[in-house]
Amino acid sequence: MIAFSHTSRREFLQSSAAAAGVLLAGAGPATGATLFARRIAPAKKLRILILGGTGFIGPWMAAFAIARGHEVTLFNRGRREKYVGAPGGVEHLYGNRDPNLHAQSKVVDGREVEDTDSPKGLSELAGKAWDAVIDNSGYVPRIVKASADLLAPNIGQYLFISTLSVYADNSKPGLDETDTLATMGDPTDENVQRHYGALKALCEQAAQKAMPGRVTIVRPGFIVGPGDTTDRFTYWPVRTGRGGEVLVPGEPSDPVQFIDVRDLAEFALHCLEQRTFGTFNATGPAAKLPVADLMAACLAASKATGNKDDATFTHVPYDWLAAHDCPPGSLPILLPAKGDYAGFHQRSVARAVAAGMRHRSAEETCRALLAWWPEAVQLREKVAREVAAERAAAGLPVQPPPPADRLRSGIAAEREQGLLAAWKAK
Repeated sequence: MIAFSHTSRREFLQSSAAAAGVLLAGAGPATGATLFARRIAPAKKLRILILGGTGFIGPWMAAFAIARGHEVTLFNRGRREKYVGAPGGVEHLYGNRDPNLHAQSKVVDGREVEDTDSPKGLSELAGKAWDAVIDNSGYVPRIVKASADLLAPNIGQYLFISTLSVYADNSKPGLDETDTLATMGDPTDENVQRHYGALKALCEQAAQKAMPGRVTIVRPGFIVGPGDTTDRFTYWPVRTGRGGEVLVPGEPSDPVQFIDVRDLAEFALHCLEQRTFGTFNATGPAAKLPVADLMAACLAASKATGNKDDATFTHVPYDWLAAHDCPPGSLPILLPAKGDYAGFHQRSVARAVAAGMRHRSAEETCRALLAWWPEAVQLREKVAREVAAERAAAGLPVQPPPPADRLRSGIAAEREQGLLAAWKAK
């Protein structure tokens, strides 16, 4: 199972603020309007609450909902907006998913403490009504229970963004939403890094218990596309766009699954508009995508967007790479098609496709990422400067940030070329 990774607060602010900037940097409602042209007009205008809304998937959901004529409310702490501004066209409510904490923090005598003047917990949601809620920021069942219990009397549908990591076993290809879920010995343990999948499964159950029959569970795999600050998938089109020999783990025929963030947002909105309930694996594409085809899509996108077009791909076995201190996961997204990982990139998505999920081509996703990447680099530079200035003003130590164009996933160029040389000399 792939572990959920935590970052420091400084890294979190830099990366999540950069993602929130997607909506403000031109990747918003116009794109959404074009995307939804293939859908029929919604039967009614919805009032939609998004718990979060300024990270990676939230801005896309907000933009698409606005493009469809819906009213959108964002509920979050407001911290990221300090760096990228607040998205327009939406209502803003502030607070904290944790009922015991306040929205904001401040620095006092060099320490970060709660700002008790900011709204506490879910207080700004109390007594208000929406047609539907999108929860894309729930990781701990206690937190999801608090919001679901509070909102249950005043909403019609609760859509929870879960994860394919809820499944206990990834060794069997082709399994669907009825597969066995991960469990944990102590359900009160809130260590998300250690128990990511099991906690997400408990979050699903908390929402379903609060609103029986009114919950939609969406389980994405790797979510990719413009605004993704992890650079997990982004590594491949950007690395290809830099040209030269590219190290690719495994066999060309190995399968790979992911979902474009825009396809995920569209499917979520479609479920709300159609009042579709149930549980859905949300990854793709609908047909098998070999790794070789993904690399070809990266190269085609590189050519189409004016990047280098001389990249070549060398596939190296996972066993050899692991023996050279490059275990599965070192090169992101891709995993072996056998053993414990055999089913990870081969989940059934038939139920979601039947419910209306659609997929862009891999090349379209890669093109969008390469077009967005220069904006991402500029925004990372901007956020790093502002975070450094904020820390300096508070008397806190300031460390030089890494180069803004350094990919946050994958391996460094020198390491890649060293592995390729060793493989050829084998």
